[in-house]
Amino acid sequence: MNRLSVSREALLKGLGGVAGIVERRQTLPVLANVLMQPQGDDLALTTSDMEIQMRMRTAVGEGHAASADLQPTTVNARKLIDILRAAPAADATLEWMDGKFTVRCGKSRFSLQTLPADDFPLVKEAADYSAQPLVMAQGQLKRMLGLVHFAMAQHDIRYYLNGLLLVADGHQLTLVSTDGHRLALVTTQVEGLADKREVILPRKTVMELLRLLSDGDEPIEMRFASNQARLTFGTMDLVSKLVEGKFPDYQRVVPKGHKFHLTLARQALLAALQRVAIVTSDKFKGVRINLEPATLRISSTNAEQEEAQEELDVEYNGDAIEIGFNVAYLIDVLSNLPGETVRLDLLDGNSSVLLTLPDDATFKYVVMPMRI
Repeated sequence: MNRLSVSREALLKGLGGVAGIVERRQTLPVLANVLMQPQGDDLALTTSDMEIQMRMRTAVGEGHAASADLQPTTVNARKLIDILRAAPAADATLEWMDGKFTVRCGKSRFSLQTLPADDFPLVKEAADYSAQPLVMAQGQLKRMLGLVHFAMAQHDIRYYLNGLLLVADGHQLTLVSTDGHRLALVTTQVEGLADKREVILPRKTVMELLRLLSDGDEPIEMRFASNQARLTFGTMDLVSKLVEGKFPDYQRVVPKGHKFHLTLARQALLAALQRVAIVTSDKFKGVRINLEPATLRISSTNAEQEEAQEELDVEYNGDAIEIGFNVAYLIDVLSNLPGETVRLDLLDGNSSVLLTLPDDATFKYVVMPMRI
């Protein structure tokens, strides 16, 4: 009999850390499970979807007992989380033997099926990892990811767009995402970088990092191989496949030399766009923007002949411009940006628009116009 007494809160935190990649429908039943491996005073929790593997160490906690020579096992991750969330606020006792896994909390008792630990498909780690890791503050990376993640494609047949480009060059780190209609880019200077690297992280890995990274100065260490990344932070060890393919030349996409410039209050513009978006349809998210001296008008119509119009007073004295956009692309970026103002650089009604932050040259967002 394998028996372990553990803090319910600590176990829940560990399971919550690794369960994000567990899909509800699996081709392999064992992939719905979490691999539990007792390691000294810790319990190692591992999940995998065959492309990403997450392992988190959870301290059993002082005063919590374990029987000697505990054997590893696997149990359904989501059921175990649901049980622990619903169970009384007491320490948990876990027992497993002969294909059965028992959870006791207070006077509650649950019994689950297990699958052998040997059946769990651990990711084979690459042999060609870079010797020099890329190390930076978790909060710094989380901020950068927050500025670009929304422009990644989701199910594009151009699979290299369903991820995020990471370029490490000298002391500069650049993150880029695009779905072919818009592009988000952010750069930063970091102390110690690895050799020059250009890799594409999968969308799922990016979203897990956004969920798990802290906002503080605690470090994250990143190592890259030809087809794999290993990211270590806190008690988390994440191994991810890299997306193969050639990412578009993002530097050519960023417009230069647009002659008309406009600075706007971010929240006011966001609120106006959200109101106008109410009458757009799910299939057609187009809005029309008319810019003329001192006035910016935003309007939309739908198939039922319904209309919405907003007007903003602006400091602008350039040429009149009429341009159409997918309103979701503008709402996405304005919702994720910090700061009170944004700057728009425009040329005419047929050219892409560059959106930046007036006091931050490290961020750029390019959005293509659409025909209304």
